[in-house]
This record gives sequence, C-alpha cells and structure tokens, in this order.
Amino acid sequence: MRRRWTADQITRLLKEADQDLAKKLTVSDICRKHGISQSMYYRWRDKRDPKKVDADRQHREMVIENERLKKLVAELLLDNQILQDVSKKKW
Repeated sequence: MRRRWTADQITRLLKEADQDLAKKLTVSDICRKHGISQSMYYRWRDKRDPKKVDADRQHREMVIENERLKKLVAELLLDNQILQDVSKKKW
C-alpha cells in the first residue's frame, strides 16, 4: 500500500477516474481498482478538480490584471490633474 502520491499521479488517476465514470463505473469500483479509499478520492477531487483549478488560475490572473489597470488609471488621473493645474495658471 502506498503512503504518498505525487501530484502528477493524482492528476493522472483523476483523469482515469473521469474516463471510468463515463464508462458507467461507480466511484467505489474506481477506488477499488486504484487501491484508494472513497474519502481520499473525494478529497483529491475537491482539491484538484480541473474545472476548479482553472477557475482559481483565472481568478488569480484577473486579480493581477485588475491591480495593473488600477495603477494605470491612477497614473492617468495624476497626469490629468497636473495638466489641469498647469492650464489654470496665468502666465
């Protein structure tokens, strides 16, 4: 019996499990086939679900893009304020 699974092994196992589920196998059959418990399968599915991982990655990318855009807007507002102050002065 294994004690540790690498991330690649877990990902591969979950992909195989998805294929087996498409073949109408039950989760208990899949777990028996791979020698893992059902609770471990569901725990791994929660943490490494490809849809969830993609959504998390997209969220992180959107946060970074949002911060970049906020900085850009702040710089443009500052430039606009400086130009307004210069145009108000009488020479």
